[in-house]
Amino acid sequence: MRRMRRDEFSRRLMRETRLTADDLIYPVFVHEGEGRRAPVASMPGIERLSIDELLREAERCLGLGIPALALFPVTHAECKSDDAREAYNPDGLAQRSVRAIKEAFPELGVITDVALDPFTRHGQDGLLDAHGYVVNDETVEVLVRQAL
Repeated sequence: MRRMRRDEFSRRLMRETRLTADDLIYPVFVHEGEGRRAPVASMPGIERLSIDELLREAERCLGLGIPALALFPVTHAECKSDDAREAYNPDGLAQRSVRAIKEAFPELGVITDVALDPFTRHGQDGLLDAHGYVVNDETVEVLVRQAL
């Protein structure tokens, strides 16, 4: 094994992991408002950002060489429903956030979570029938609308 580590090229070939900024995705929590940054109590050092603050953070992200960010919208209770319609609202927080980022920084990758739990009153990641069971076909239809 020592013999294999003698030369720089072989050490580079043998090492397990090389992590750079290119490998990172920056998670960002977005909420409504303007000029707002609010700490997330359960995650020290993490804040929820309004869209204008999100754009400042996106610029910082690019400056650090981080190629993408992942958006997690904070949905107000009054926007949640049993059918998760806010998930595919063209004027929803996630949709407006993506548009704002892509207009300002088209080169930045934007990842969104195709999931219904942020948009349902019951917090499940699917639509429920009258007995509280997830109805898969209807859920998939809503997830497709959200993804598009």
